Amino acid sequence: MRLIRDAVAPFPKAAMFELADHGYATPFEQLIACIISIRTRDEESLPIAQRLFERARTAAEMALLSPDEIDQLITPSTFHERKAAQIHAIARMIMDEYGGELPCDEAVMLSFSGVGVKCAHLALGIGCGQPWISVDIHVHRVTNRWGYVAAPTPEKTMVELEKVLPREYWVEINRLLVPFGKHICTGTLPRCSTCPVLEMCRQVGVERHR
Repeated sequence: MRLIRDAVAPFPKAAMFELADHGYATPFEQLIACIISIRTRDEESLPIAQRLFERARTAAEMALLSPDEIDQLITPSTFHERKAAQIHAIARMIMDEYGGELPCDEAVMLSFSGVGVKCAHLALGIGCGQPWISVDIHVHRVTNRWGYVAAPTPEKTMVELEKVLPREYWVEINRLLVPFGKHICTGTLPRCSTCPVLEMCRQVGVERHR
């Protein structure tokens, strides 16, 4: 982990962690920003989330916007119309059922339409300070390529990581492996020649590399 921290230091941070560094670190902000980021590149989702939060940062403020207003603010995001309706519905539900404050509760977050395990765990890990593992395609690919786990899907990779990864790294694994997977341990032609953990990697499935 120390070697990977040093290796990713020059690269942009994973989107949700970058948002937190800019002050958008509440569970609600993290959850909404993660919904925006689905199927959308970090370079696009970050400014989109910030633009939305300039208008509404809380469930109360978001619920006052119409789905169309939210849609206009997040339009560059993929599936923006669907996401706008989901974001508005989540804000209204938080107001109606939880007094305007999103609980730090996995079951509550997963009950919202459009929220999967990855986004719920990021919001819980970053916004609530709870130990949860969030597995995206980068975490899935890298940890399986290492041979640290062997699982066919991100969901199953999460289950396997929970068995072997020390809890102190459960949140950090996403923060580190997203930039690591984007810039070093890439999907095609990984940069094995510059990898700081090559000696510990089994290179599972790697046929060609740089």
